Amino acid sequence: MSTEPASSPATLTRRNVLVRAVSLPLVLAVPPALAACARGPSCNDTSSLSADDAKIRTEAAAYVEQSTDPTKHCSACLQFNAGAKDACGSCKVVKGPINPNGSCKLFQPKQG
Repeated sequence: MSTEPASSPATLTRRNVLVRAVSLPLVLAVPPALAACARGPSCNDTSSLSADDAKIRTEAAAYVEQSTDPTKHCSACLQFNAGAKDACGSCKVVKGPINPNGSCKLFQPKQG
């Protein structure tokens, strides 16, 4: 008969501590990663734009990365030029990288 005490689920062993220490950061990283996948690419890099073009993008066009109206997003706009899969596209009237899920005041629905 063994003289070792039966281990209970609440017993903290070095192995349990290490498993939890490794698992916690992975569990915490999953929701933001999934949220990022749902949003699509980040198309906020406007460093190549002139000050005037950046101002038009943010103020006149009021471009945003994520549309609040599911019927008005850039990929459904007549002015949108799609990029590669999961990449930023471009726009005929708003300069800079354009998120397919983004939106702006200049939205024109595609015909047909």
